[in-house]
Formats: sequence, structure tokens, C-alpha cells
Amino acid sequence: MMDQPRNPARARLAEGALSLGIGIRLARTAEVAKLMKSCGFDWLFIDLEHGATSLESAAQISAAALDTGIAPLVRVPEMQLDMATRALDNGAWGIVMPHVDTAEEAKEIVDKLKYPPAGHRSIIGGLPHYGYRHAPAAEVAKTLNAETLVVAMLETPAAIENAAAIAAVPGIDVLLVGSNDLAMEMGIPGQIGDARITAAYEKTIAAAKRHGKYPGMGGVSQEDILRRAIGMGMRFILGGNDLPLLLNAGTGLAKMLRGCLQGP
Repeated sequence: MMDQPRNPARARLAEGALSLGIGIRLARTAEVAKLMKSCGFDWLFIDLEHGATSLESAAQISAAALDTGIAPLVRVPEMQLDMATRALDNGAWGIVMPHVDTAEEAKEIVDKLKYPPAGHRSIIGGLPHYGYRHAPAAEVAKTLNAETLVVAMLETPAAIENAAAIAAVPGIDVLLVGSNDLAMEMGIPGQIGDARITAAYEKTIAAAKRHGKYPGMGGVSQEDILRRAIGMGMRFILGGNDLPLLLNAGTGLAKMLRGCLQGP
């Protein structure tokens, strides 16, 4: 039996450590995988919901990420399951599905993203996870079913209310609270520190722990909120995306350079 591929984002979670991701919204080339690995991230959040990245670019970044040791995860538009399976076939180590509100939706997602007997995903040979080499179908199905992360985003009060039912669905691995959309849906846009958001985190963490799943969060940049949520038990952390990284670093650099005119 050949060595089986392993998902570094899942490995971090299994260790009880933080599994840290970074969003890919602007980058289009494979170099971003090695760059973000060098920064210390465990997974890429390749965004096909809001970004202009094509599936082809996502596949190229994913293939490079596999060799780099950072897990490529792809967020597809809501319930675009055909796009999700194509992303998996072309190197993704997981799918982030936005706007999952019910257990019924979660079951449909798992059914399409997992191989039999867990689901009904179609299998092909020569997957990038195996270096495009042939591998026995039984090994592929068993390994990829175990290693692929299926991430359900909870972004509405209804989703939070149904968190336990969603977490109970076999094959769902992570409950990821989309903090900004949740705040919008609650009528408190931008108020991520509000007690109602904290209560949603608590409910999601409790649901995930009860069913042996992993709780996660995104859309938060404030250190105090992150520290509090991680202290509560959040482990799958989306740490922003490439746009603010470039904007903040570029703004700081330009300010420093302009300040040089005034001397030391």
C-alpha cells in the first residue's frame, strides 16, 4: 500500500491545536501557497463566493499547496455542489459551504462531497492528492473521506439555532461562524463584540463539542474578541484575507517612506 496523503489542516485540529487559515481573494497564482505557508498558516481559504478567482486558478493554487504542506480549502457559492466536487477533484482538501441553515442542507452537502458509503461522490483516477499516480479506488475513497474537511458556515440566527442538528450530521467536520453576515442578519452590522454574537459562539462551540466536531470562526480582526473566542474553545480560525494584509502593510510602508522627508 502506498503512503496515503494527509490533510495538514485536519491534523492541527486532531492535535487540539489552532488550525489557522488565510483567505485568498486577490491572489491568482500558485506562489501564494508557499508564501502563506511561510507566514505560518495551516490552510488557504480560496474564495469563489465573493472573489473573482476562477475554478482553474483555484485548482492551480490547490495543486501547489499540496506540495507545500498547506491545506487548500475552497469556498464555493451557496450549494454549488458541482463546483465543489470539481474543486475536490482538482486538489482541494476541503469545501467551505456558505449559508448552511439546516440539517437537511448539511446532509445534502455530505451526500455529494463524500464517496460511498458515506455519500455518492463520483470517483476518478489520477488525483493530485496522490501526485496524479494511480491508487486503488478503495484506498482513495477511504482516505479522502477521512481527510477531506467539510465545513458548514453558520451565518444566520436560524443556523445558530440549528447548530446542534447540523453538527449531528455524519460527515460535517467544522461549524464555521461567519461573524459579519451573522451580525448583519441580527440587525447589528459590524458589532462583532455584541453579546449576541458571543452567545452564538457559545452555542456553536457547545454543539460542535457535543457531536465531536470542530468549532470555527471568521470575519474577526479584533484581538480581544479573538482571544475571548479562542479561550471559549474556537479552534478553526480564519485570520482574514490577502486584501487587508496588502492594504495594511502597503499603507504602513507608504506612511513610513513619506515620513523620511522630515528626517530622523
